[in-house]
Amino acid sequence: MSSVAAASCEPKGGGEAKGQKQPLKPCCACPDTKKARDACIIEKGEENCGHLIEAHKECMRALGFKI
Repeated sequence: MSSVAAASCEPKGGGEAKGQKQPLKPCCACPDTKKARDACIIEKGEENCGHLIEAHKECMRALGFKI
């Protein structure tokens, strides 16, 4: 069995200039809506969480992600 490491939200590499902004990764964007969406899907099923799924998509779009 192989394990898959979770992607880190921390920037990699220590030699980068301070103040240089790293691009936001999709996995790290909108943590509040993502957490609520995921909890709802686990507890109630995807078909009952459409409003939270759409809220997360809107948040992602607002940050420039093409969803």
